[in-house]
Amino acid sequence: MNLVEQIIKELSFYIDEEKADYLPGFFNAVPGGYGEGDYFLGVTVPNQRKVAKQFYRQVSLDELTMLLQDPYHECRLTALFMMVHLYERLKDETMKQAVIDLYLNNLDYVNNWDLVDSSAYKLLGPYLEHRDREVLYELAASDDLWRQRIAIISTLYFIRQHDFDDTLALSEYLLHHPHDLIHKAVGWMLREVGNRNLDRELAFLNKNYREMPRTMLIYAIEKFEPQLRQKYLKGTI
Repeated sequence: MNLVEQIIKELSFYIDEEKADYLPGFFNAVPGGYGEGDYFLGVTVPNQRKVAKQFYRQVSLDELTMLLQDPYHECRLTALFMMVHLYERLKDETMKQAVIDLYLNNLDYVNNWDLVDSSAYKLLGPYLEHRDREVLYELAASDDLWRQRIAIISTLYFIRQHDFDDTLALSEYLLHHPHDLIHKAVGWMLREVGNRNLDRELAFLNKNYREMPRTMLIYAIEKFEPQLRQKYLKGTI
């Protein structure tokens, strides 16, 4: 049995049939849904994290690629957890670059919101901190929902370093995006900006809130005082 087979076997010990029935609906893996075509074993995230911690020191990049391209959602998420563990612990810059290259070359398989949100700001974020960030704008300009979400969620790492410019620029670029999952992601990132620098968030909102999709606005102002929140909701700022 090779290592990939061992990892999948370990995941299979945690299969919950009720979860396997529930998850396709939760992740909209239904005909016409944003997760259409995905398959689920029925393994919870804590158990996937447990397996990732068990194996990440042993796994090769080729084996990670195989897991990341697996048709089962949990295999892909476990691979991403292992990639994050590796990236955070590697000292060799060549190896770290190899992990990022693996990620960027396999974005077709980072294809639901949890896969994006568990990896983008932990891999692309730190990688791009002192590099050119044009790749984020290329992802945002694609016609792929998940690449666009990767672009904005990656900036959570920058936000935590009190670096807000790319978040705000990408938020403005995605302001009129048609999909609810981008509205939620942008609103979330704006809220994170406001948690650290309310003036920057307010400046963005005051310029754009009348054009923002309702969901995006609601997410962005979630932590505001009730009176201020109502002013934005009613358009009376």
